[in-house]
Amino acid sequence: MRWMRAAGRALLVGAVVLAGYTGLGARADAGPASEGRGPLTLVTAGDLTNYLPPLLEDWNEAHPEERVTLVELPDSADETRAQMISELRSGRDRFDVLNIDVAWTSEFAAAGWISPLRRERFPLDAFLRPVVETATFDGRLYAVPYVTNAGLLYYRKDILDREGEEAPRTWDELARQARTIAPKYGLDGYAGQFLPYEGLTVNVTEAVHSAGGSILRDDGARVSVDSDEARAGLRFLADGVREGWISREALGYKEEESRRAFQDGRLLFLRNWPYVYADASAEGSKVAGRFGAVPLPGPDGPGTSVLGGSNLAVSSHARHPASAADLISYLTSERVQRQVLTKGSLPPVRAALYEDPELVRAYPYLPTLRRSLLSAVPRPKSPRYDQVSLAVQAVAQDLLALRQTPEQASARLARELGTISRSD
Repeated sequence: MRWMRAAGRALLVGAVVLAGYTGLGARADAGPASEGRGPLTLVTAGDLTNYLPPLLEDWNEAHPEERVTLVELPDSADETRAQMISELRSGRDRFDVLNIDVAWTSEFAAAGWISPLRRERFPLDAFLRPVVETATFDGRLYAVPYVTNAGLLYYRKDILDREGEEAPRTWDELARQARTIAPKYGLDGYAGQFLPYEGLTVNVTEAVHSAGGSILRDDGARVSVDSDEARAGLRFLADGVREGWISREALGYKEEESRRAFQDGRLLFLRNWPYVYADASAEGSKVAGRFGAVPLPGPDGPGTSVLGGSNLAVSSHARHPASAADLISYLTSERVQRQVLTKGSLPPVRAALYEDPELVRAYPYLPTLRRSLLSAVPRPKSPRYDQVSLAVQAVAQDLLALRQTPEQASARLARELGTISRSD
């Protein structure tokens, strides 16, 4: 669940449905004269933070005829996705609204499990521009962004200050500092999330996009990973392992293992999500007050992060779409989005909150996170995203184990993704 928590802390509070529900697959008895109004069931992964129940209590008190019941699925992202899909395929109306990882939007939309939404129903112009793209498929809006996320580079400011160095802005600077400075202090140089799981897909996608490449284009219709730019991104990661500034131990890291390595004072640089900032600043952290955070570096300057987070989507069998639309408006309102940050420690989707002076004082990483979010990209869009991600992980694992060159890995991944695309 840490993956989901971290990537937005990700599948958060369940729920869903959006405005402007178009009625695709709607039940005939969805709510006659009431225009689809009535009680709702929100479904999400487990491990909710404590800020949501009061928000739902406020909703329920104000809407006694449209009360929300929360259903929590297992903590594991894979298990949550599997249970959601099982219910959606069955045609049952157990779930009205779903809180889905941003990477699932294309898959759920292509399968007809969630319904397209009217853009004008939501103030999308008030959201951070890139997050809206995670909620679209084939040119249509299928969800509403609820929580977002982008990767940051955490670094030991105390050590770089002692060496008279600035935080790295380019891959060459990062590699040099990780290779030459870290060993002087008995530290590993750099770590991301390199165990074969969803986090590895994210790290690979970030490297490829930072170099100007891509894995898929045109909503998954075209494979684009067999390019010089994509190979440059893969080479950056492989060189780190070959040259030793990415340790072999880091190849087994997920979010939490890498966070602990940094927080325990064993890493000079760490790529991870914003939740690390609060944890690493907490009492008992060995790096509290001694680190900073900057946008991820790229070949010639700031690189590109992958967007994390979750979107709210309406089941095609939702019983009360009008009530669901109002609930989504409530959960994405500026007042509630402020509490997403202050009570849930999660990055909100409302752009204005990142420039609020009071919030910036309380959360000094917000301007850095905003820059990262504005240049961030979604994970590869595909109706078969699960297969795409598994292919990326398998190829990247061999790349980082130095069993394949970047050229071999790029060509192999292009072949495997081509096979997946042709099976659509």
